[in-house]
Amino acid sequence: MKWITRDRPKIDRIACPWLIRKFIDHEAEFIYVSYDSVLEKAKELSAIPFDIPNVEFTHYNEFSTFDYFVKKYEIDDPAIAIIAGIVRGADTDRHDIAKESAGLWAISAGLSYNIQDDYKLLEQGIIIYDALYSWAKHLYKQNHLQNSPFENLLHEVYIRFLNEKKSSNKTPSWVKDLKEIIQDQIDTQFAFDLKKISSELDLNPSYLSREFSKYFEDLNFGDYVRKLRIEKAINLISNSSYSLTEIAYMTGFSDQSHFTRIFKLHTGKNPSSYRRKIQKSKPDTKGK
Repeated sequence: MKWITRDRPKIDRIACPWLIRKFIDHEAEFIYVSYDSVLEKAKELSAIPFDIPNVEFTHYNEFSTFDYFVKKYEIDDPAIAIIAGIVRGADTDRHDIAKESAGLWAISAGLSYNIQDDYKLLEQGIIIYDALYSWAKHLYKQNHLQNSPFENLLHEVYIRFLNEKKSSNKTPSWVKDLKEIIQDQIDTQFAFDLKKISSELDLNPSYLSREFSKYFEDLNFGDYVRKLRIEKAINLISNSSYSLTEIAYMTGFSDQSHFTRIFKLHTGKNPSSYRRKIQKSKPDTKGK
């Protein structure tokens, strides 16, 4: 079978080809073209499009295209279930889903930056997913520090320190500073760099990651930022004449498709339906 998707792959568009070749079709051929020409080339080449809007093999609600392939082809493998969570977290910027998601995103983004040829990028990506599969199947429960008593002792001391910090009811000063940093960047398509933010706040990255939800409406960083962006989008939809595409970029989303998916997840409606509802609810001022 031939499969076709948009160019410059990073997560889903590397993970899905790996999954297809390993579990669905060992001889599968993959084609990368510009976003605007995917459907046209799919018809021309008799290829199946994936990981673009309005096709069968794509995102559904909070689930990634990789998730859909697993469900569609009934791939019942515990290691694949583990990888699916990691891919979903990396592809949707929800690194809370799996602690490995942030690492997969970093590696994938770095590969895409270093390798400009999409087909060479796919070759290297398949090596990474082969390694990830071996880890998920054979080494998932193994701890790198499990044979180091000294490292374990340090870890226990640090955990105890964190628990003591949590017992305090006083809001730390870094919370106010972090809210200002987030607010300053909420309109931009920024990626949360834990080390950079931790350095600016003079905090340990692990401590910041663990403590964040305690002071930010019981949400992790990704969910909190998305909540602020959707709140701003709702305000712009209700009180401005900007197009939905403009609003998507003004609120820091990478594209309108991503914006629509997250907006519907938060409000239960897509942005266009929400705007129509708002317009209908406003009083008719004609003739007044």
